Amino acid sequence: MSFNSSEKPVAIFADIIESKAVDQFNSAMAQPFAVAGAVMPDVHAGYSLPIGSVIATDKVIVPSWVGYDIGCGMCAYPLKGVSKLAVQEHAKSIFNAIYDRIPVGPRINTEQIGYSLDGMSDAGASIAIKKKYTQVIGSLGGGNHFIEVGADENDQVWIVIHSGSRGVGHALASHYMACAAFSREQLGKEFDQRSANVRKHNPDGYEAYKERFIETKMRQSRPKEGHYGLHEDSDLGRDYIADLNWALDFALANRREMMIRVIAAICENLNIGFEGLDEAALINRNHNHAVKTDGLWIHRKGATQAEEGMMGVIPGNMRDGSFIVRGKGNRESLFSSSHGAGRVLGRRKAKASLDVKDFEEAMIGIQAAVGRGTLDESPFVYKNIFDVMQQQSDLVEVVAHVKPIINIKDTGASGRNAEKCD
Repeated sequence: MSFNSSEKPVAIFADIIESKAVDQFNSAMAQPFAVAGAVMPDVHAGYSLPIGSVIATDKVIVPSWVGYDIGCGMCAYPLKGVSKLAVQEHAKSIFNAIYDRIPVGPRINTEQIGYSLDGMSDAGASIAIKKKYTQVIGSLGGGNHFIEVGADENDQVWIVIHSGSRGVGHALASHYMACAAFSREQLGKEFDQRSANVRKHNPDGYEAYKERFIETKMRQSRPKEGHYGLHEDSDLGRDYIADLNWALDFALANRREMMIRVIAAICENLNIGFEGLDEAALINRNHNHAVKTDGLWIHRKGATQAEEGMMGVIPGNMRDGSFIVRGKGNRESLFSSSHGAGRVLGRRKAKASLDVKDFEEAMIGIQAAVGRGTLDESPFVYKNIFDVMQQQSDLVEVVAHVKPIINIKDTGASGRNAEKCD
């Protein structure tokens, strides 16, 4: 089994890769618009494209290669003036206060938070409104999304958050994946074949009927796994790019809002003042996106942008914490690194095969929701994060290793309903 039968430039930074992930990646690279690719050390099979993949394309953007949770990513913030010991001593109260302030799982805010729809397409704005975008901002979601408070080797306290664009991004992705998979031209031919009588008896209204038919069929269509792209200069391509960029910004704003709430919860429980967020110290990097670089669309599906000097966050698991990193600008990796450790066990298999007692022992000393509800997010379902970091030493420099003191996660996330970076 080998990569890249298309003979396009591909760089592999993973030691062990499952066959399904190889097949998915090779299939993607065989597309005529794919120019170059890279595989990160946390790679595993996903939807259409493996998670942990990076592919550059020419003039075509592929919604399924960005994935369902547009803008899913990491946020980290060094909390100055707060001691590790103080956080440990008040871990339980801080833990409860964060859950009180931030909706997790399917829950959303009862109040609305203002956020502009400027720049979106009409269809995109309609989707955002339907998905209650003003109430989901500042909420965590489920699956592998989390909030952690921890400390690094120098006892510097950090807050680390993993989340995305919530149901808004998912709905936008679903819409454009379906649109990309169904050709307007083909639907037009179908209408012509079945509508001879309409043309004969109402020629003036024919084109309007045809357009309505196409729009209805496209609305009724569902995402279809595969490598369906949109040309950047097409109407649909321009709409997707506009809504993609909005969703990327929305995901960043979502994490920023949660960061403010977490800081407020900590300061309140430690009885110290909160003077506001230092924007310059905030690391906020998404890992499900497509961005145009040097004339090409760089699709990162579960991969972190790692331009030279760019700060990023790579999470490991609930026990081993996260790494604050600085990008090295490796051109072979398409200026990317992993987005985490990468799963080795699916959620259902984890629930069926792992022992809660082992999970509880692994998490001793960490204030977290540890039990059956989070077993599919236990340390045992992921690759060894230290091996993963070693495999990408040419991609990023480790600045700090943040070990968790408090972990916040949806206790009911499992199976199909769990949000994840797919």
